[in-house]
Amino acid sequence: MEKQLTKLNIFSAKGIQMRTFHITWLMFFVCFFGWFGLAPLMPTIRAELHLTKAQIGNIIIASVGSTIIARLIMGKLCDTWGPRKTAVRLLLIGSLPVFFVGLAHSYATFLMFRLAIGVIGASFVITQFHTSMMFASNIKGTANAVTGGWGNLGGGVTNMVMPLIFAAIVGFGYTPAQAWRYAMIVPGSMMLVIAFVYYKYTKDTPNGNYDEIGYKSKSTKTDWSVLADWRIWALTMAYAMCFGMEVTFDNVASLHFVDTFHLSQSSAGFWAGIFGFMNIFARALGGIVSDKVGKKHGMRGKGLLLAGVLLLEGCGLVLFAQAGSLLIAIISMLSFALFLKMSNGATYGIVPFINEKNVGLVSGIVGAGGNLGGMLFGFLFKSSAITYVQAFSYIGYTVMVVAVIILITRFRKQTANEDQPAGIVAAV
Repeated sequence: MEKQLTKLNIFSAKGIQMRTFHITWLMFFVCFFGWFGLAPLMPTIRAELHLTKAQIGNIIIASVGSTIIARLIMGKLCDTWGPRKTAVRLLLIGSLPVFFVGLAHSYATFLMFRLAIGVIGASFVITQFHTSMMFASNIKGTANAVTGGWGNLGGGVTNMVMPLIFAAIVGFGYTPAQAWRYAMIVPGSMMLVIAFVYYKYTKDTPNGNYDEIGYKSKSTKTDWSVLADWRIWALTMAYAMCFGMEVTFDNVASLHFVDTFHLSQSSAGFWAGIFGFMNIFARALGGIVSDKVGKKHGMRGKGLLLAGVLLLEGCGLVLFAQAGSLLIAIISMLSFALFLKMSNGATYGIVPFINEKNVGLVSGIVGAGGNLGGMLFGFLFKSSAITYVQAFSYIGYTVMVVAVIILITRFRKQTANEDQPAGIVAAV
């Protein structure tokens, strides 16, 4: 009988646990690649479709807004269908708008396709749910942070790679208007391939798939009583500030570098990609430090860590907003990126322990909070009265405020016998 792993050997693919670990982060990576494949091509798309700043803002909002609802239901689907079937179905259905967004020739149709593509961002909940099934509590935070971080890496790689794919297609004689459309065939095809791999080589649990082991959902109805737990809302706000800012930056970085520092589309995509590429270690670092702090100082220590990295993220964002040269902008971007991605990992170092009877639901709520943050930030970048520089500043100050909220929230592990929600208390 297989058991949850108590150690994480990232260089191993031995056993169903580690095989699932690698396939589930790769699935999220590919979904992220498709989700933000259009972002580094927006300078070209903006010119072809004659998009205004307000319309681009709406597109940003749409790209993350649809993910909110999808993430809220994804945890429940994982608990009912199993993460394996849920992932395969999401990949197959989600690949359709990725393939067909090239049919858009107006702002309205492009907006609708962008809204539909956003649903694949819910793959994050599957990744976190599936990883939690494979690893014991002592290493769960680290494992979740690594799979989440390496999946988020897709946002960096797509910023770097899609402009190159676009340029290669143009090199074959196609116009820019044709090239961005054909380029999206690549992430769509990748999603189909990973759907087959996920179905063929993963299991729902270390002991087999749900239907093989006779697994039944722990409850026939959703336990919405978790909404009375303040800690969940605190974590939702925290994730809105870190992951919400991450998806926002993935969406606007190329345009910001083109408009503010007059870079080419490919150069802007490269620097935007560096931001996302830091996920190769930074989110995992947040989870690793969270686990280590948790061993010494418990849940209270995990909460203090999250508050600290959020505060540093906010400071870095304000510095980035005020950067007067490309060099300073890059340095400050790398600084706030490090703490932002560590905040992602530190948040999900806490999530699995908040309510162990409803891990999928809690993970879905907090995950949806990340996209809610991204959607709200999108309104700042949409406004004609606010510049991108001002928008980054306002977000930085907001992140600092949420850091204080996390600081005064008492996090503790809730056992299976405890039903009373924890509240907000003064830090001690």
